[in-house]
Amino acid sequence: MPSYYPAALVKRADESLIRALAPGVPMRRAAFGLAQVVLRELRDHAGGAVGQKVWLVVGVGDNGADALWAGAFLKRRGVDVRALLLNPRRAHPAGLAAFRRAGGKFVDDVPDAPAPFGGGPGRGVVVDGVVGLSGKGPLRGHAAEIFSRPSGHRVVAVDLPSGVDPDTGAVAGPAVTADVTVAMGVFKQAHALNPGRCGRLELVDIGYPEAGFGPLGVLDGARGLTALGQERLAALLPAPGPGDDKYTQGVLGVVAGSPTYPGAGALCASGALATTSGMVRAVGPGAKALVAVHPELVVSEDVESTGRVNAWVLGPGADESTRALLLRALATDLPVVADASALRLVPDAIKRRSAPTVVTPHEREFEAFAGRPVGADRAAAAAALATECGATVLLKGHVTIIAEPGGQVLVNIAGNSWAATAGSGDVLSGMIGALLASAAAEHAAPVAAAIHSRAAALAAGAEPGAPITASALAARIPDAIRSARASGLARRTPSVRAAGRTGDGNAIGSYP
Repeated sequence: MPSYYPAALVKRADESLIRALAPGVPMRRAAFGLAQVVLRELRDHAGGAVGQKVWLVVGVGDNGADALWAGAFLKRRGVDVRALLLNPRRAHPAGLAAFRRAGGKFVDDVPDAPAPFGGGPGRGVVVDGVVGLSGKGPLRGHAAEIFSRPSGHRVVAVDLPSGVDPDTGAVAGPAVTADVTVAMGVFKQAHALNPGRCGRLELVDIGYPEAGFGPLGVLDGARGLTALGQERLAALLPAPGPGDDKYTQGVLGVVAGSPTYPGAGALCASGALATTSGMVRAVGPGAKALVAVHPELVVSEDVESTGRVNAWVLGPGADESTRALLLRALATDLPVVADASALRLVPDAIKRRSAPTVVTPHEREFEAFAGRPVGADRAAAAAALATECGATVLLKGHVTIIAEPGGQVLVNIAGNSWAATAGSGDVLSGMIGALLASAAAEHAAPVAAAIHSRAAALAAGAEPGAPITASALAARIPDAIRSARASGLARRTPSVRAAGRTGDGNAIGSYP
């Protein structure tokens, strides 16, 4: 599973790596990998590399040094490379010397491109080597001015887009928006938390052991952020076996919808029904009306007469008329997904539970439930609430954070915002509940989030896509599951492109 590490741990790992290898080797590997990515951008977007323009915006740290060394490599490949030194007196001496020996030129500014990229002279690549892991706060001065204007060039960031907080992904002012970010050695948390600023991610192997970080003793077992890889996601999706029936695949009870919000129950049920092949029981005074929409539902008036249930979903579209039902379901020892109105109507009962519980707030619901705003560090906020409540916290957003009570934090990077539509959260709650009632209970929240965002993309259609409804999203859940299974199978097939090694012993791989 892809992991994203905090800056402090990466710095310690880098220090260990520098001590373990010959002087300058990690930096030259990073620079060579960066140069390969820039060359690929030139080939893909300008038709070739020879004679094409690359501007290096160089700060005073290691990222600036990586840019200068990469500029030397690019110059030897026939690229017209020019460097803008933001602080010439503090530029990295060895990198500066290598760039000069290669014949690189120095400039005072990055000119705007006169025509669409690849369509005329002057188009090129701008390399962001301003600040790295130690950088905090927005860009300032000339760097802020350069990256705040729409130049028309492709932007390649070294390790992190400058001005983006490496741990939280937060932006507090001028910052780089990259088309490609070249991550050195490992992914950092900002790569997951602010993918819109990072663009496509390219990972360069600078010498960390391929089988983890044990020999370095720094990142081995370290806590960071984790995302479900395609192969892992496919393996976690439940499928009926020869001995299964509707009961063995999980029975979900749903208390959702009300006279005020009748559609929420239908959407929640649609998410549950499409996610697994078990059974869904709708409970409450409005449950019978849902059968007209979903004849597969089994309905009952109250919790006591519901029958066999393996998990509950509580809250989508609930109001005061369903408060008593919510409290009775919360009083059971069954797993519960508490969403939407449940977080507002019965917060204390949710927080008191000792049985497995998943809460699914968006940022406004989080503030009301937790009594404090989310703040800039969304991952830390979700983790703190998970510890306080002893519950899994799924904090909704373009990047969904799933914090477990034991400390693990997962992220789902949607890659799109089509799910930002009324009722899509009700669908997600039903999906989590269905998985919570099944054999996939341990990973219900991250698996549901991954399939939910994939279904939204399928519903929106091919790029550039079109607006969708929550009903359209729910209808594409089976397609999303099929797609996830197929992608996981493809990932198990070795791919030369995914781990292409250069003659320098460097490895470059893309991660979507």
